[in-house]
Amino acid sequence: MKLLIVNNLSSGFGEGAIYDFVRSFVSDGDEVCIRSTDGTTDLTDMLEDASSYDAVVASGGDGTVAAVCYELRNTGIPILPFPAGTANILTLNLASPLEPHALAKLVKSGQTLDFDLGEIEVAGKTFGFAIMAGAGYDAAIMHDAKPNKRLLGPMAYFSAAITNPLPEVSRFTLTIDGETIEREGLGILLVNFSKIQFDISVTHENEPRDGEFEVVVLKAENAFGLIPAVVAGLLDRGGDFPDRSDALEIHRGSKIEVSADPPMQVQYDGEATELTTPFSAHILKGATKLFISDEGYDLFS
Repeated sequence: MKLLIVNNLSSGFGEGAIYDFVRSFVSDGDEVCIRSTDGTTDLTDMLEDASSYDAVVASGGDGTVAAVCYELRNTGIPILPFPAGTANILTLNLASPLEPHALAKLVKSGQTLDFDLGEIEVAGKTFGFAIMAGAGYDAAIMHDAKPNKRLLGPMAYFSAAITNPLPEVSRFTLTIDGETIEREGLGILLVNFSKIQFDISVTHENEPRDGEFEVVVLKAENAFGLIPAVVAGLLDRGGDFPDRSDALEIHRGSKIEVSADPPMQVQYDGEATELTTPFSAHILKGATKLFISDEGYDLFS
């Protein structure tokens, strides 16, 4: 098997688990190419010959994985999201193993599924995302967590949330598949995969293959108003607690336009863009092919 690995050296804690993966993966006749970046080398250059490989491994955080998936969208090239970031939310959603040897077996098994991607355009720039994107409170958390991610790990997001209990409220204008509504709140989320840190599900459903976003309005007036929704997400791990309280208003759609007054910061898959609303986004249905475990296959097939 011929494998291309894109390795983000600046992701996570830099423990080098990807090299354990390689040692476990290779057998007679296999070929592995590792291309590393610290953010300086552009991913486009690293993936220009990806079609000559049997599969691609994206080693890094969720932003790295999303960038690889977006660059290889609609090519049919199978991708393994290798969890080398701080939170590794996509791996959590896919019910994939974390251990390098188990991930090597996963690639050897060859089991894949096609998943949707999101494409967001803001300030003339276009980004792809796999999990969720949004504006407002979530983007502020991603921005504030960034300096402490290597020190605190996933707790950096929790720390950023509790140190900003009174985030700015904005008036949002949303156009969802041509229908326009206005709401006030702390932020907007476009959800493809629904689980976030600590196995909390933002929405009851987790349907990243249906060709639509779940569009979530954070209607609370402050961070404390979101607590009932967080508790509901924790209780819903068994799939039998769909209510998310009045703090969240949920819509569905495939083409979304968002503006806000005052403008709100924008993020995608944990990447703080330093850009602000307005933005537009749409679904790229079945655009990425991911290796999937048996448990993940049962969840999403």
